[in-house]
Amino acid sequence: MEKYEQIDISGDVGLRVRGHSVTELFVNAAEGMGELITDTSLIDVKEEKEVALTSDGTEGLLIQWLNELIFLFDTHGFIGKIFRVDITGGQGSGGKGQGDRGRDEVKLTAKISGGLFDQGVNESRLLLKAATYHDLSIRQVGSYWEAEVIFDI
Repeated sequence: MEKYEQIDISGDVGLRVRGHSVTELFVNAAEGMGELITDTSLIDVKEEKEVALTSDGTEGLLIQWLNELIFLFDTHGFIGKIFRVDITGGQGSGGKGQGDRGRDEVKLTAKISGGLFDQGVNESRLLLKAATYHDLSIRQVGSYWEAEVIFDI
């Protein structure tokens, strides 16, 4: 199972992400998004950021998560490389259920280890403006979870 793959969309870019749990899906989405921005293997891990988010469903939480990471990059030049994510409530606690049925409150806490993007060292790939709700999906496919998310560029 591939963790993520780029989806080419006219005028934008997307990711198809997979994970064995909803939590792993969020980690893989963050890693895949980082790779859209730069080669994260060249990022020196020098700092850690903490994030806490709440949403009324898993899909909304995924968009908030990715947009928070874009915010950290846009405002501080920080790009994550290692993601320790905990999701509670809704689908995140057990990894069971489908999409946002029931609209239970879902909480994410994360520690993100990474470093600052250096234009002299790091390759610029895509400038992501935002993760969008356009054609957003999260679903269970057999024994794993799959999400598709589109980014404005």
